[in-house]
Amino acid sequence: MRALLVVNPAATTTSARTRDVLIHALASEMKLEVVTTEYRGHARDLGRRAADDSDIDLVVALGGDGTVNEVVNGLLHNGPDPENLPNFAVVPGGSTNVFARAVGLPNEPVEATGILLDALREERSRVVSLGLAAGTPGTEDEGVPSRWFTFCAGFGFDAGVIGRVEQQRERGKRSTHALYLRQVARQFLSEPHRGKGRITLERPDQDPVENLVMSIVCNTAPWTYLGNRPVFAAPDASFETGLDMLALTKLSMSTATRYATQLLTSTPEKGPHGKHAVSMHDLTDFTLHSKAPLPFQMDGDHLGLRTSVTFTGVRRALRVIV
Repeated sequence: MRALLVVNPAATTTSARTRDVLIHALASEMKLEVVTTEYRGHARDLGRRAADDSDIDLVVALGGDGTVNEVVNGLLHNGPDPENLPNFAVVPGGSTNVFARAVGLPNEPVEATGILLDALREERSRVVSLGLAAGTPGTEDEGVPSRWFTFCAGFGFDAGVIGRVEQQRERGKRSTHALYLRQVARQFLSEPHRGKGRITLERPDQDPVENLVMSIVCNTAPWTYLGNRPVFAAPDASFETGLDMLALTKLSMSTATRYATQLLTSTPEKGPHGKHAVSMHDLTDFTLHSKAPLPFQMDGDHLGLRTSVTFTGVRRALRVIV
């Protein structure tokens, strides 16, 4: 087997020594090419190269969710084709590793590598769904290129939090749960449209849902993790279905406290609920519009401000070794 290992040297939870051990273990089982990323978007370029190289059987991403997202977008630059594109695998190396954990891998990279090698020997894999987001035709964002996401996207409040976290990390702050919680509080206090939202959900042949304050789009459950605690924004979301969405129509102090508590105590059977919560399951095509530019994120990567995003849930998009 010929494989390409894409290594993010800035991965927060793996040292150079640990990466060397993982590379040695993988190289003992396959013909392995190792490439270390050098710039933003490099992992996407490597995934694209692998997709166009008929000799590569497997692409492994060693890094966090951002590295995973880039590699997947490179692999699928011409669209999904799980029977003919290289298989995909992950060795978790980031601070949260939502995608790796969602497909059943442990959060510890050495243990995950052992499971990956067992899966290759036993020819274990699964084909997962993905989400695709693009600029909406007829809007000022229609020229925005489409982009795949593996586990979540957010339009509004949660994307604003991620943008604040990225700003803090650029200033040298470590990515910790305390940092995220501080930025949640700051985003809430600065949110100008907490009482009446500016987002409208549109679906084919359905009445629009208006005045949403925030919207979270999920391709799987859980939505994220706080340490070892899974957080379920949309408990029914699955790699076997379309996209799920949780939206809120109000974000006052009392409703924010209520839904934050529900998120922190969520389970695979029960997520946030109530009169200001809008939950939808197994969506294939829908659009979110905003009356003013709002922050947008995919797989935890802040992508700037948007006024309109069109989403597509694509079943059987990528074959993953697990």
